[in-house]
Amino acid sequence: MPKSPPTSRLELLQGTLDLIILQTLRWGPLHGYGIAQMIRAASRHALRVDAGSLYPALHRLERQRAIRAAWQTSDRNQRVRIYRLTAKGRRQLAAERTRWGRLTEAIAAILTRPAESDA
Repeated sequence: MPKSPPTSRLELLQGTLDLIILQTLRWGPLHGYGIAQMIRAASRHALRVDAGSLYPALHRLERQRAIRAAWQTSDRNQRVRIYRLTAKGRRQLAAERTRWGRLTEAIAAILTRPAESDA
């Protein structure tokens, strides 16, 4: 059985996409494609969110009232849906950032713990 080629991009952990979207919208209102591009640029091209993951997450966050969306006309005279962070979304982002901080500290503790043979 052939091995799949190594991937050059990082896979998003389940549950982190909402955090990343909320953080991206903290920088300002964007349409879906803009959100995907901002995530890619801010991660130095390490993360790429495809439409099949992005739009369900945006709809979920909209149902939760963490973001709101409105149709606008773009500079290219196209209708685009612009997403904005709500007050509830800012609170959710703060809670998610705290949770993420605890998770990364816990993982770092595991990764930096010396092996018994090193002690």
